[in-house]
Amino acid sequence: MNSATIALVTHQVVARGDGQGRVNYEIAQAALAAGFHLQIVAMLCDGSLAAHPGVHFTEINYGRLPTQLLRNYAFARAGGRWLRTHRTAYNLIHTCGYVTEVPADVNTAHFVHRGWLKSDAYPFAWTGGTYSAYQQFYTVRNAALERRAFLSARRVVAVSRKIADELRGIGVKDERLCVIHNGVDVQEFRPGTGDRAHFGLPVDRVIFLFAGDIRTPRKGLDTVLTALSATPDSHLAVAGAVKGSPFPALARALGVGDRVHFLGKIDEMPALMRSVDNFVFPSRYEPMGLVILEAMASGLPVLTAKTAGGAEILGHGGRVLSDPNDTATLGHWMRELTADEGLRRRMGAAGREIAERHTWDRMAAAYLALYDELLSAKKSPRSLFQGGDS
Repeated sequence: MNSATIALVTHQVVARGDGQGRVNYEIAQAALAAGFHLQIVAMLCDGSLAAHPGVHFTEINYGRLPTQLLRNYAFARAGGRWLRTHRTAYNLIHTCGYVTEVPADVNTAHFVHRGWLKSDAYPFAWTGGTYSAYQQFYTVRNAALERRAFLSARRVVAVSRKIADELRGIGVKDERLCVIHNGVDVQEFRPGTGDRAHFGLPVDRVIFLFAGDIRTPRKGLDTVLTALSATPDSHLAVAGAVKGSPFPALARALGVGDRVHFLGKIDEMPALMRSVDNFVFPSRYEPMGLVILEAMASGLPVLTAKTAGGAEILGHGGRVLSDPNDTATLGHWMRELTADEGLRRRMGAAGREIAERHTWDRMAAAYLALYDELLSAKKSPRSLFQGGDS
């Protein structure tokens, strides 16, 4: 058992509702089980975790500030003050991107804003109006701040090989870089009998599922809807908040409105995945994508694009578009899966087998091994503090 104390500084540590928060939650649970103590500095922490006797939770929340950029910057400043003031209260610092001005021992890269800015799918510009200019400033500012955070960390963890490549592009050296893929709960997400009636889905049609933010085109729903228009015998379920989305109108314009089921935000994703036949997610930019792993664990064939980080672990569990805008190829694959139940079954089984090698336990064990490596390299607990502003 390890009695060292980890300072986990991040925006959220939660079991539901946020992918990065879930990763943090699983690491925290595994660390406590291994005997570590935690100093959690966050905007939000799961209540049961915060109440654990091995946890001291410090809430830093600037929700009253008007923009996310200001809230994040204020959090980072306050988090840095906490770390400098309590430098004897922990042995190792674990952060996620730019969340503090104090250099970290471990910094997990869930997103690289420089990579997003350089992506062909990046939609914002200084001249695109007030909202677009704000998003451009947000991305540029975050790219600069997180680059400093990544370059000052002792070890940087990329959640996919795609993210590792983007980190190399901003100057992170290979000797300080490692890849630890996100995990999935293979008991929660598993093949089984669904309940289409509960979700208002037809019982006699092959159904594809798309899940994600549908307010912007980044996740590729426009590609899916266009491909669906050439796949006449199948339906599409869409999980994601509909308010402000342009895609219901696009579905109607493409003549597929009667075959697309906009379900809104779904809290019962495991049950929904057991109620459909396939998962389609040609995201134009995705660092990793927990939803891909969840679909694989659920035994669903996955159609995605190489621009989604999760594609790199898909193997025979689906197919990967070279171009996320290739509606012709996606439509062809959707028609194949619609017509061939055996193909769906084989792909789904292959994906499930891969997902079983990417559990939360395995992910967390890799982080704990990294903690042990870094702790053993230090001569005394006091020397673990990296000191000062970056």
